[in-house]
Amino acid sequence: MTLPQLAEQTGSPELRALLMDHEHQSIAQKDALQRIFQHYEVPPEGDLCKAIHGLIEGGNEHLAKACDPQTRDLLIIAHCNRIKHYEIAGYGFTVALAECLDQEEDATTLAAILDEEKALTHRLAGLAAEIFGPCMAGPLS
Repeated sequence: MTLPQLAEQTGSPELRALLMDHEHQSIAQKDALQRIFQHYEVPPEGDLCKAIHGLIEGGNEHLAKACDPQTRDLLIIAHCNRIKHYEIAGYGFTVALAECLDQEEDATTLAAILDEEKALTHRLAGLAAEIFGPCMAGPLS
């Protein structure tokens, strides 16, 4: 499911707003990444990697089984968190690589995206704590 589709399924107005805000942020991130690819005259690959595809499919299967709005919201948070952690690992590597190659402008762009992804995971953890209780904040951040 896409972020707007996940936002439609949530019962939490705060989670819905967070997902929609991140949808807009993701578009800006994609534009920034496309500029990096253009700079190197390399076409960006359009294929979704198998790992992300698996995370999305698995999350969709869990969401289909949600029986109540609170459980669905927690599953949406878990679903997004798994994907974000995968993205964080990738951006962390590309920032380090750009720095090693003395590509400071690219490193700065990628580090900004990395920071946005990390911030989202912290906001998701905060929402999980609001929905379920403070015990959920630690494992998700």
